[in-house]
Parts: sequence; C-alpha cells; structure tokens
Amino acid sequence: MTLPPDKSPTEEHPPVSSAHSLRREGIDPYRVALHLFGLPKHLLWRGYPPWVWTAFIGLGLWLAVVPIEALGWVLPPLAQTSISIIIGLLFLRSACEALVTATERLAARLLWDHYVAGTVTEIVSTLPELVVICFVIPVSPLAAMVIALVTIYNNALVFSVYSYFLPKDQKGRFMMPAAITEVGTQLLIAGAGIGSVIGLVMLVFLAEGQSKRGFSAIDLAVLAMIMLGVFGVYVYKLVKGYALEEQSVQKALDLNEAEAAERKANVYSQVKRTSLWNIIALFVAGATLAILGGERVSEVAQVALSELNLNPISMAVCLAAFAGMSEYVIVWRAHRKKQYGIALANAFGGITQVMFLVLPFTFLAIAIYQGFLVTDHVDLPLSFSLSNVLLFVLLFPTFYVLIALIEEDHTLGALDTVTMLAIFLLVILILVCYGGG
Repeated sequence: MTLPPDKSPTEEHPPVSSAHSLRREGIDPYRVALHLFGLPKHLLWRGYPPWVWTAFIGLGLWLAVVPIEALGWVLPPLAQTSISIIIGLLFLRSACEALVTATERLAARLLWDHYVAGTVTEIVSTLPELVVICFVIPVSPLAAMVIALVTIYNNALVFSVYSYFLPKDQKGRFMMPAAITEVGTQLLIAGAGIGSVIGLVMLVFLAEGQSKRGFSAIDLAVLAMIMLGVFGVYVYKLVKGYALEEQSVQKALDLNEAEAAERKANVYSQVKRTSLWNIIALFVAGATLAILGGERVSEVAQVALSELNLNPISMAVCLAAFAGMSEYVIVWRAHRKKQYGIALANAFGGITQVMFLVLPFTFLAIAIYQGFLVTDHVDLPLSFSLSNVLLFVLLFPTFYVLIALIEEDHTLGALDTVTMLAIFLLVILILVCYGGG
C-alpha cells in the first residue's frame, strides 16, 4: 500500500504529487500494494536476530528432554505436554522466521518483482504447518484434518480482531489492495461452496444410513487435487492482478526504465545481501527446525489423546496455534514495519491459504498414508461423524460473513468483530461439546 520509494511515501500520508497522478488514472493511492522486504534500521537487532536465540533456547530444552525420554523416565502427562508445547512453539516460530528471511534474501539476490516475492514468501512460510501435519497423521489422521480445519476458524478470528485495530479513515474504513479484494472474494465463494458441498454430502450419507460411512483414500485424493487446482488458479490471478496494478502505477507516474528499476530495487533496500550458501543454510535451518518442532507437536498429540483423554476436537483447538504460526509471524513482521495493508492481506491469506493449500495437502497426505502405509489405523477411514460434518458445513457462514465485509471494501468495526468472534466461539463450543465421537 505504499507509493513509489523515490517519493518517500508513508501509508498514512502518501505524497501529494504521486497521489494526484494516480487518481488521474483512476488508481486509489491508498490501495497500491508495494511490499517492502526486510526490517528498517530502528527495528534491527545487534548481533544475531531474535529467532536465532529462540531456536537456541528451544534446542537447549530439547537436548534436556530427549535424553530423559531415551532413558525411559516418564514425566507426568501435563508436564510432558507443557514442555513439548513450549519447545514446539519455539522451534516452529524460528523455522518460519528462517524460511521467510531466506526467501527474502533469495528474492533480493534474483531481483524478483515485489508481488512475486511476497506470494512465494507466504507459500514457503507454510512449510512448518505442513511438517506438523505430516508428524500428526501417524498419531491421529482425524486430529490432523481437524487441526487444519480449526485453524481456518482460528485465522478468521485473527483477521477480524487484527483488522479492528488498524488505522481507519474518516469513514471508519481501511482499504485492502484491489488485487486481494477482487480475487480473494472469489476464493471465499469457492471455499464456502466446497465446504457446504462436502458437509451436506456427508450429512446425507449419515442420515440415509448408506453403506459408505467415511472417506476412502481416492475420495481424499480427488478432493485434494480439486482444491489445489483452485489454489493454483488463485495464485496465478493474484500475481497477474498485482502485475497489472504495478504496470498501471508506473504508467501513471511516468517512470522511465531507470526509475522503474530503482523502484524495484528499493523494495529490497532493507534486506541484507548474503551469499547463495548463506541462503541455502537458512533454508536448511528452517526445514530442520520445522522437523524438530513437528516432532514435538506429534508428542503433544500422542499424550493428549492417550494420557489426557482429550478428544480430537479439543486437542485441535489447543494445537491450532502451531498450524497458524506462519501467518502470525508474517503479519507481525509487516505490522512492525507499519505496512498495515500487507499485514491485513497476509491475515486474509491465512484463511484462504489454509483452506486451499494446507487442508488439501492434509487430505493428500492422509490418502497416501491410508492407501499405502497403514490401512488399519483406528481413525481410518475418516468417518462422516457429526463433528466432521459441522467442521465443513460451518465454513459457509464463516466465509459468507467475510465475503459480505470485503465486498463493502472495509475492514471490521466493533459490530463486525463481535459477530465474527461470536461465530467462531459458537463453532468451537459446538465442536468441543460434540466432538468426542
């Protein structure tokens, strides 16, 4: 949402000359998205960044716990769960930061367009979530699916609460980038439709007493392919929309090739330039931390189901923070830089990306596990239970509220936030109360 860097813009006070030039071409200057990567100097830390120290703390705790487990010493279930949660959170947060930093430095090295770099960064940052899913599936495939679905509701709540505190104009609005509102609305419609269709079909099979009582591996694989196909088209249209917007901005500001190149390079002015080996090391560190964090989360799932006797829904609510870690990190990074539009767009992406990337990945991973690895797991096939039906059907009202608000081109006010909060809490209450089956 920032304007050309040579004009020294801020989101709250865009340059008058640039704003007039954009408005003459029919472009709202407050909806121009320009993602500035890296951190400004006043936010930088001396020495190692905080995520490195977080990783070291997590590694220290992990090195203390693993020998205890290897020696067969059994900690009380609550203590074991608490320690694993802390270690998992530390590892996954550090993993996300490492992957985001590596992607930004790679983009700066290759001079990607800002909208391409931003899209790739958000997709790469989901790796910790996908690793968590892979580790949880052997423990409980049902819990893995439920975690992915509950995270959608959780991220919808984060979007509503965060948008309420953003700076508003005199009409109480904070404008999202046009590329997000146009393509994002279509994706929410798709999500509401797919969730409703899956939930209603499950309900019909459940009510009619049909012989088919659960998802086969082929069912899950087909659903995954359809949803991943939708996500692929969404990414294409999103990047194309940003590209057309960028071309329109450069034309409106009458930038020559040198000025356009300077504008492009300025996107990475705050990104530290490093060697390719350093970037590879960051990717490896991020992947390693994600694996260590995912292993701890699977330990939490194991203890919660076997020792604490939590049902999968209750456990998923507790572990939803792990699945949404990447979105929270990216939103916080953008917010610290006062790039509120980018932060809000990422909060919105936390909803759509989980629905059309993390959830279908979960379906596909479960299908492979069910079809080729362990066919007789107690959770398989995933049944058409009441709790599973509700998880899908209740996507419709959640997405419908977001569609209505985005179509009005504003973020959530007090009443909107209360509405979303009420829907989310009602969904969780119903699922926790009736999710034992």
